[in-house]
Amino acid sequence: MSKRKHKQKGNAEKKEKRHGTQRMKKGALLHSIISVFQSSPKEPFNYKQISKLIGAQTPVQKLQVAEIIDQLAIEHFITEIDRGRYRLQNLGTIAVGTFSRRSNGKNSFIPEDGSAPVFIAERNSGRAMAGDKVKVQLFAKRRGAEPEGEVVEILERHEKNFIGKLQIGKGFAFLVTEDKTLANDIFIPKDKLKGGKNGDKVVARITEWPEEAKNPIGEVIDVLGEAGDNTTEMHAILAEFGLPYKYPVAVERAAERIPDDITPEEISKREDCRKTTTFTIDPKDAKDFDDALSVRKLDNGNWEVGVHIADVTHYVRPDSIIEREAQNRATSVYLVDRTIPMLPERLSNGICSLRPDEEKLCFSVIFEMDEQAKVKKSRIVKTVIKSDRRFTYEEAQEVLETRQGDYKEELLALDHLAKQLRAARFKDGAINFDRYEVRFEIDDKGKPLSVYFKESKDANKLIEEFMLLANRTVAEYVGKPEKGKTPKVFIYRIHEAPDPDKMENFATFIRRFGYRLKTDGGNKVEISKGINKLLDSVQGKAEENLIETLAIRAMQKAIYSTENTGHYGLAFEYYSHFTSPIRRYPDMMAHRLLEKYLAGGRSVPKQKYEELCEHSSSMEQLASNAERASIKYKQVEFMSDKIGMVFDGVISGVTEWGLYVELKENTCEGMVPIRDLDDDFYEFDDKNYTLIGRRTKKQYRLGDPITIKVVQANLERKQLDFMLV
Repeated sequence: MSKRKHKQKGNAEKKEKRHGTQRMKKGALLHSIISVFQSSPKEPFNYKQISKLIGAQTPVQKLQVAEIIDQLAIEHFITEIDRGRYRLQNLGTIAVGTFSRRSNGKNSFIPEDGSAPVFIAERNSGRAMAGDKVKVQLFAKRRGAEPEGEVVEILERHEKNFIGKLQIGKGFAFLVTEDKTLANDIFIPKDKLKGGKNGDKVVARITEWPEEAKNPIGEVIDVLGEAGDNTTEMHAILAEFGLPYKYPVAVERAAERIPDDITPEEISKREDCRKTTTFTIDPKDAKDFDDALSVRKLDNGNWEVGVHIADVTHYVRPDSIIEREAQNRATSVYLVDRTIPMLPERLSNGICSLRPDEEKLCFSVIFEMDEQAKVKKSRIVKTVIKSDRRFTYEEAQEVLETRQGDYKEELLALDHLAKQLRAARFKDGAINFDRYEVRFEIDDKGKPLSVYFKESKDANKLIEEFMLLANRTVAEYVGKPEKGKTPKVFIYRIHEAPDPDKMENFATFIRRFGYRLKTDGGNKVEISKGINKLLDSVQGKAEENLIETLAIRAMQKAIYSTENTGHYGLAFEYYSHFTSPIRRYPDMMAHRLLEKYLAGGRSVPKQKYEELCEHSSSMEQLASNAERASIKYKQVEFMSDKIGMVFDGVISGVTEWGLYVELKENTCEGMVPIRDLDDDFYEFDDKNYTLIGRRTKKQYRLGDPITIKVVQANLERKQLDFMLV
């Protein structure tokens, strides 16, 4: 800056002091100046014009503007085209990619060439919607700032449905949505309501968004029902994640036409297990029994254990309408109060369900095991069975605990074998994630009356071990062929080893609680054993749920693939999903491939099955997200009559916008907004999951105990608001 400018600045500052006027905050000023240049990228401005446009009126404020313009020119963000007049630097390159919209205006652009995301301010978003393929003009990059750009063309619209509540006035209607990817409500013309009434929850889509219009224009696709009604809200959650909430009539009709009788000819092709003691063990509310166990003592003292799985693909033929629907859904979805089945109910709860005293067709893995649970031999065969008894987990558990009741000899033998299989897994490096699940006691209208926790007991673990054994056995059959033969294409359930950086961060975090975890050196088994030791030592402690949750987050997600890389969490070299074809499409694929290969068939095209694996993994994730959203909704509903009540909790999440707190009594989670921490200005330390007061140095850390009062329960946003006590 020249001497003359320094003198001017000094005089101006004295003048400002006399008049008591504050300097403008540099960050806000810089943002405003950049906005002017970016809004009119081809137009030149001098500092007086900029000052007028952004409301900088006093001499000191105008000098601040001049200083910032000088700095932006030095950084080559703007260029001086003639004396004192500047224009945005010659614009950067054009890029093509996907637009991601946020309701807070922090939109971004993901270039398809894999380069870093680009910030797109709302003013530069040009009506682009989340998921749209767009062309973006990249701005000249400022030193130390994130790259920015402007949408110049929408190349391809992403079809997206929005869920919200109708607000109908005299001459207009709007869809009020809580969708975080849309900042504006959607205007719905009166003739596009499809019978929707004021206050109804509906599914809508955007049909156009004219340049001059503040709000997009849309139409109602489906009316879900009155907002607040339980079925309406559950369907809204499914629709929000793009999951089907009703079954196509044509598919149900096709299922009705499937004969349920078993011909003598079909029985003659199969191993007959109808006279072997067989039973199912399932949750008390289950109707789709897709697995059964048979057990008998052999003359040589060993046990024969059969894992019998419903032969779904005998009834669902390739390329049929039922097959296409199952492939599209890929999984059943389990919400808090209902199951949305992958297959029509006639199949899932009827023909294929292994109900007691009914002859059923199965695909089975039959093991001969000694008393130490060592598998001596096994076979994979098509069978016909007849279940003798349907146990709930609670009933089977009672037999195991009292050693009394139906089929006690068989149940106790299976429990003895399962415990040894489990011990062997952990010895090999399997990780013991025995987490409890949140469940609700719900009345006939769907209102949650209480929260309880479902624990995995010996009866659950018994079933789990034999399902794991069957899944591993079929994966090994295909994945480990005889010497000299190439493995044929198959569906594997794979789980990669944890990311080292995530594990290191996790180990650093748990040190504050006095725990140690070795994450480097040693082999996979040693690291797994270290995790198991940690999980054992947090049992019953206040931080148990938090540390288990963070341990799971440090892990990779298990997915489906034709490329076998093993399953880290289970410590299996080969693993597949074979045991739940009623509710998972990958199991149906595994059944078909196994049948083909057992008959000596050739390998199938890898690419086709890899795409089906990717689709199945993606749908599984969506179903899991929907399940979590339904739990969140019920938690908020459960807490809605507890406004003003005080609870003890633990800080379960720390973000730049506030603290998430999980209540000890019922694991319901809510947020204390950072704006309500008004005793100081708090800054977010993302490395240590901590908010730190700038003046007092007071800290709120992940895992800290905390007492809160319930302030608000917002069902629309599925959000609980807390305040500190």
